[in-house]
Amino acid sequence: MKQMSATRRIASLGLTCALLWSAGTAVAVAQPATPAEAPAKLSAVDFNFVGQANLGAPFQVDSGRLAETKGTGAAIRSYAHLMVTSHIPVVNALNAILEKQGITPSNTLLHGAYDAMIFTLEADRGEAFDRNYVDGQVEYQKGNAALFEQEIQNGTDSDLKEFARQTLPKIVDHLQRAEKLAAAIGVHVASK
Repeated sequence: MKQMSATRRIASLGLTCALLWSAGTAVAVAQPATPAEAPAKLSAVDFNFVGQANLGAPFQVDSGRLAETKGTGAAIRSYAHLMVTSHIPVVNALNAILEKQGITPSNTLLHGAYDAMIFTLEADRGEAFDRNYVDGQVEYQKGNAALFEQEIQNGTDSDLKEFARQTLPKIVDHLQRAEKLAAAIGVHVASK
């Protein structure tokens, strides 16, 4: 039971991304104006994307750094290293766009989930860590792919759409790698 609870918490960022992505879509359809807390120059879809992507990439770096040292197998540590090294440039690229446009993202909805997942990963040991990290990666990458696809299809900011277009192939690759890793260590993940 403890392992399932931890797995759910770690996977929740990906699921939260998917849910907030859906909510952002509903807001965009139901309300043509941007949310009150959104900068005037961002549509609801762009605002949602910025908030989630701005926290998601640093989560990948932080959780990857934990997995580089705590993962029990070379495959997990290698995947984690890939997450760290490939997400640092993503964070930098997104921050450059935000700085250029004078946008400060609001991602308070995700901070609690982020903190809980990092705390859980810090507390996990051995095979429990491996299972929770890998399962969380699969779920996160699924939600992240949906978020980036949403931005590409429905976003209005050309810089953010281009950033999403350039980054999505990496996310798809990371998802495929995470699914292979899950199969290799015997983690059962829900189908797409």
